[in-house]
Amino acid sequence: MPTYKRMLVAIDLTEEAPQVLEKAKAVCDAHGAKLMLVHVVEPVGYAYGGDIPMDLSELQDQLDKAAREQLGKYGEQYGVGREDQVVTVGRPESEIHRLVKEHQVDLVIVGSHGRKGFQLLLGSTANGVLHGTECDVLAIRIH
Repeated sequence: MPTYKRMLVAIDLTEEAPQVLEKAKAVCDAHGAKLMLVHVVEPVGYAYGGDIPMDLSELQDQLDKAAREQLGKYGEQYGVGREDQVVTVGRPESEIHRLVKEHQVDLVIVGSHGRKGFQLLLGSTANGVLHGTECDVLAIRIH
């Protein structure tokens, strides 16, 4: 059994995040590892299909700021310093893969809804993270 040294927990900022964070913190503490909190903000243009002829940068900045504030609260609550809190913009699986390489992460922790079938079990983001990352992935079941 490998010992994990650097763990990345990817969370959305919903009411379900603490369920994932509680278990991630326990796994991290058990291994004496360093924990990195990550939230990926999807580009606003994606949500609207890029068809709206307007500048969405102010909205993007507001989403980014709100995400940083919320991640900061979780960081404080779970003992993760600012230097290990990352808010980035892009496609979640791509950004997580990039961060895994950049920070030599050896375990990615994601939340997962317990639906039927492998694809549904993991959901599109968790499935995307699993297929393409070079380290172990732990899916925490969200109730």
